[in-house]
Amino acid sequence: MTTIANATAVCTRDGGWWAVEVPEIPGLFTQARRLDQVEEQVRDAADMLDVQIDAITIDPQLDEATRRMVDDLLVKREAARKAQDEASRLARTTVAALRGEGLTVRDVAAVTGVSPQRVSALQDA
Repeated sequence: MTTIANATAVCTRDGGWWAVEVPEIPGLFTQARRLDQVEEQVRDAADMLDVQIDAITIDPQLDEATRRMVDDLLVKREAARKAQDEASRLARTTVAALRGEGLTVRDVAAVTGVSPQRVSALQDA
């Protein structure tokens, strides 16, 4: 049995199916209804060719406009995650500073626009 460390499953939409080709394994073609089924289908097809694959990268082929939308979505999602992380750090720092100035939990909640329970959670974090 041959082992391949990394293989790419190139997936092209064809009607209601994904047509799948693995360039690293000549002659390996399969299909799947959904992308989450591709890895299993590729492994099964590879087994029939007496090939074992350690890792499979799923590469769905999308038209240019859709690819740009997906890329933009991923960039924006990562920016939102970073902004949320920064907001969480700032919230903890702000709560600590306001409590350090002697404000009550309820006053900190009123100033920051969160519930008293959230203030307590941020204070304990």
